[in-house]
Amino acid sequence: MSIKIVQLGTYTSPKVKEEKNKDYVSYGDDNNYFQYLIDRYNGSPTNNAAINGISQLIFGEGLDASDSNKNPDGYAKMKGLFRNDCVQKLASDLKLMGQCSMQVIYSKDRSQIVQVEHFPVETLRAEKCNEDGDIEAYFYHSNWSKVKPQDNLKRIPAFGFSNEGIEILYVKPYKTGYYYYSPVDYQGGLQYSELEEEIANYHLNNIMNGLAPSMLINFNNGVPTEEERQMIESRIKDKFSGTSNAGRFILSFNDNNDQSASIEPVQLSDAHNQYQFLSDESMRKIMVSHRIVSPMLLGIKDQTGLGNNAEELKTASNLMDNTVIRPFQNLLIDAFDKILAFNDISLRLYFKTLQPIEFTELDNAMTKEQVEEETGQKLSLSEQELKEPCWEGYEMIGWKTKDGKKVPNCVPVEAAEEMRKSVLEALESVGEELSEEYVLVDERPADHERDAHIEGIMNFANVIKGTPSKSSEQDTSLFKVRYQYAPLSVSENSRDFCKKMVKAQKLYRVEDLNKELSVNEGFGEGGSNSYNPFLFKGGVNCKHFWMRKIYMRKNNRKISVNEARKMINNLDPSERKDARFEENDKRVAQIAGENNNYWRA
Repeated sequence: MSIKIVQLGTYTSPKVKEEKNKDYVSYGDDNNYFQYLIDRYNGSPTNNAAINGISQLIFGEGLDASDSNKNPDGYAKMKGLFRNDCVQKLASDLKLMGQCSMQVIYSKDRSQIVQVEHFPVETLRAEKCNEDGDIEAYFYHSNWSKVKPQDNLKRIPAFGFSNEGIEILYVKPYKTGYYYYSPVDYQGGLQYSELEEEIANYHLNNIMNGLAPSMLINFNNGVPTEEERQMIESRIKDKFSGTSNAGRFILSFNDNNDQSASIEPVQLSDAHNQYQFLSDESMRKIMVSHRIVSPMLLGIKDQTGLGNNAEELKTASNLMDNTVIRPFQNLLIDAFDKILAFNDISLRLYFKTLQPIEFTELDNAMTKEQVEEETGQKLSLSEQELKEPCWEGYEMIGWKTKDGKKVPNCVPVEAAEEMRKSVLEALESVGEELSEEYVLVDERPADHERDAHIEGIMNFANVIKGTPSKSSEQDTSLFKVRYQYAPLSVSENSRDFCKKMVKAQKLYRVEDLNKELSVNEGFGEGGSNSYNPFLFKGGVNCKHFWMRKIYMRKNNRKISVNEARKMINNLDPSERKDARFEENDKRVAQIAGENNNYWRA
């Protein structure tokens, strides 16, 4: 019998190590921490049930889009990229391993992403980050416990860091103190998972190897020779033992009946209570680490209640859905959106839920799409049942107060279109096209978090005499900063405002855009009488944003175009705090959605 003592205080979080002689970053003391997680999954019944249950809740019934009827072509392409089996594996890895990865495959001309496949995250190790703190690639090996120094590891570029046909999109949540990898959300329960395993192993070994015979055979006619004893034992074993006669026996050879053997069992005091406590405690702690509000939600019955109280079970279901399941789902959806954005596809993705619809809170759901996203189910209710904010022929423009309550501000669609028309006319009069004297050196969404650039370290003020006819406060004598409506694509359902802005492809100064234009009463942000096109673009549910473009004067005798681009791309992060163009409001680079329609109220 083997007894193993589990010292709970010795367990620590996984170590992440950068070694000088290795291009990859190790995960765990033996660089095999993912296998440790898999072993805890396979060995602990409670941990296994929790991971399986939560993974199934994350995936639900698969990925869907609430605006699928508005963009059927994009929806069909999305379903082709993210097959159910692939998404299910990603959800399982994300829960079990704390992260997951996708293999992104491009077309030959690299104009589209044509295929997305699940990639086993345990086979990947991150490459050491570059000077900007970016992970540019991952290394692959089928079994990292067998890696040898002479092995030629396969390097796969990270998503967005190469021009190759295959890249890896690595998905992980942010965890303080970790950069390359992310510990699992149930990290604190792993020691109890191992304790649960050891308790089961101990009982199994005790049953298989214990001294609890079912038969005592006494021979009281003298002690035979060694050879005769072995022959007798063999014949009895063949007849009375084996899998079909599961049992053990003790064979005793005695000179007479008075000298026969006796059996005295050794009893362990209160052992069953001790093991029951350890088993119950392990189960409780594992469920706590997984943030399981009620075991009943995962098909685990215990004595904690909630079994017969529907209201408490509904509360537990909503709480777990919002605090545990949706954060995982949102992490996956954010990754899927990156891939769809490369293909110029914009959809309102959500996971179809396994949660009963009567458990879902709909108090804040105003539109059909919101109800669909909240319930995670395709619904066929009437417009009134779906609580559409406005009746037919009207559009919601912010909110208003009526009888002391905050209600949607509904205005005729024609009036809303007139408002956008006036904004469009104001922009058409100020848009410009730069001359060939300037060349584009950098472009990216005008997000304040991405505005760190090279103005400070490339201070070329007054190098070239004269200023162009149109200048901006963000310009220098060498650079022009302009903004363009993006992406340069529309759908059949796009507003005329967006179609005309895309068709014009004009450039704008920040002064042309970031100002309050007068509109009809109640049509602006929060029901005001002004509208800022820099922040709110085409209005509610507009899928466009402003792209910032930096142009440099050619032939300036100070720096070449290639040099400027290289300096922008390779700028050391430590210099960026002293070298940046003016930061823009984060809303400038964001498309509108139900969660970021800032202008509504």
